[in-house]
Amino acid sequence: MSTSPKIGLEALLTPEESVLLLIDHQPYQFANLHSHEPALIANNVVGLAKAAKGYGVPTILTTVMEERGGNLIQPLQDVFPDQKPINRTFINTWEDQRVVDAVKATGRKKLIIAGLWTEICVAMPALHSAAEGFQVYAVTDASGGVSTEAHDMAVQRMAQAGVVPITWLAVTGEWQRDWARTDIIKIEDQLASLGHAGATGIVTTWEFQLLNTPVPDTTGA
Repeated sequence: MSTSPKIGLEALLTPEESVLLLIDHQPYQFANLHSHEPALIANNVVGLAKAAKGYGVPTILTTVMEERGGNLIQPLQDVFPDQKPINRTFINTWEDQRVVDAVKATGRKKLIIAGLWTEICVAMPALHSAAEGFQVYAVTDASGGVSTEAHDMAVQRMAQAGVVPITWLAVTGEWQRDWARTDIIKIEDQLASLGHAGATGIVTTWEFQLLNTPVPDTTGA
């Protein structure tokens, strides 16, 4: 079972310790997503992916039965245009040795997971990998289930097993940790991610304009 600390500085994420696993953000999965507005989940997972890329966090993309469920949604694939998602038949991602090997190859023990659906494609690998000593974090607002109840019960089940529920902006805040740390992520990458943060992204861009800091064009992000 996961030995993730629940309190203290070590409970917080860092880019150097993190690995991100994004599971099955495909049209078939979105078609029966009812715990959240589908556009919200798509927005959040793309924001999370852009942050991971900017902070240098290794990110593994997976799909299940692409020939039936469709390819990864294009805005997410566009963040990692050269990466081919691992296409599985296993419902439990952690039973696919290619995925396990890819995660373990990073040498990182803080495993951050988001996927569709929460009750199956997030909960199964979260519980499985936690038993192998990974400190697992489930990004609840970049994941979703077939109903609100399904999503909520999955989050409760994972939390009872030691998996840490977290939201995507909380992940990025822990990666940044200190606004004075300008060596971690380029400002254009930070703004590209924050462009998915609603009013926060708008205000952040406005703040940079007030400071007469050139703001990269993120309108196509």
